[in-house]
Amino acid sequence: MRAGDSTFIIVGGGIAGLCAAIGLAKLGIEAHVYESASELKGIGAGFGLAANAMQALEYLGLKDEIIPIGHYLASYNILDQKGNILAEPDTKSISRKYQQDNFAIHRADLHQFLLSKIPNTQIHLGKRAVSFERVGEDIHVYFADGSHAHGQALLIADGVHSPLRQQLIPGSTPRYSGYTCWRATIDNSSIQLEKGTETWGTKGRFGMTPLVDNRIYWYACINTEAQNPVLKTWKTKELLDNFSDYHTPIPTILSETKDSELIANDIIDIAPLRQLAFDNIVLLGDAGHATTPNLGQGACQAIEDIAVLMDELQTAASITLAFQRFEKRRLERVNYICNTSWRIGKIAQWENPFLIGMRNFCMKIMPNRMKQQRLNNLLSVDFMQINRNHDPRN
Repeated sequence: MRAGDSTFIIVGGGIAGLCAAIGLAKLGIEAHVYESASELKGIGAGFGLAANAMQALEYLGLKDEIIPIGHYLASYNILDQKGNILAEPDTKSISRKYQQDNFAIHRADLHQFLLSKIPNTQIHLGKRAVSFERVGEDIHVYFADGSHAHGQALLIADGVHSPLRQQLIPGSTPRYSGYTCWRATIDNSSIQLEKGTETWGTKGRFGMTPLVDNRIYWYACINTEAQNPVLKTWKTKELLDNFSDYHTPIPTILSETKDSELIANDIIDIAPLRQLAFDNIVLLGDAGHATTPNLGQGACQAIEDIAVLMDELQTAASITLAFQRFEKRRLERVNYICNTSWRIGKIAQWENPFLIGMRNFCMKIMPNRMKQQRLNNLLSVDFMQINRNHDPRN
């Protein structure tokens, strides 16, 4: 398609939406981002940018500026409740495959960086999209404040609760994973955490990783019913009581966390979809393939989406064709990640001591190549080459 022929509407100012606006600008396509929040700052949590995400950021021309705000992760081990190693994923081999490193980053830092690349005139805040309709060849999007926007293409990137996705696919409501999560970012001055780990124990999981500026990002997942009214009231004291017999420095991290620093939410995803592209409408990031965080690939897959979409828009003869080819290249991969992450979460959240003992024993004696299999299935291929078709007529 030719640059300058179309205006793209992007609904959602998260990682997928902001990366899309940056990528489209580089293609000479006018794009406007509509975000429901009145301020874009990113929640106070961290996440991983694995080697595949760094490759996608390099394709988008953003990697070199993002590296300084990320913390290099040489490893991320799985531990038992006492701190013994259950699995040591070979992240270095993946890094060699992509010729990229793995990083952890604070969401707010990445948001601030991405926003700095987009003119203020293209960001529209306080715009909660509620519905859309097709008017001729255009898409009209309607917002809760009574306003609307129109363009020749609609990129839906407003997350797991997307009302626009549910208008397209009425049965695509979020599903609850069976566990809820607390997260926080705290100072690392006294703890001096150097490595990222995730601990699987009888009372839940606990993950932690260093961030730049001498900070720690941690999270804790506990099995419970959805919207548990009791756990909704939990603060650091209750979390410390729950994880008091876990290995160091978990109790210390919790004791140094202020209640005001806690973020709590149920972990949800959407069941894998059969379609991401609908003529001149496309689903991106969590709006199209929200996944539980057990593979650390939610944000990574959103960034991959944008790299692949920009690749298609450069060569396809039309928006519709570009979106169709995007779906062909992305659907199987994102659905595999969603299903695999869901299964890993169930196993990691086991509470039965006998099953946990068997799981931990098997993980300790299992050959590394078998432990690495799911990671290799995810990352051993170049995602930019999956189902790639360089003929713009097809």
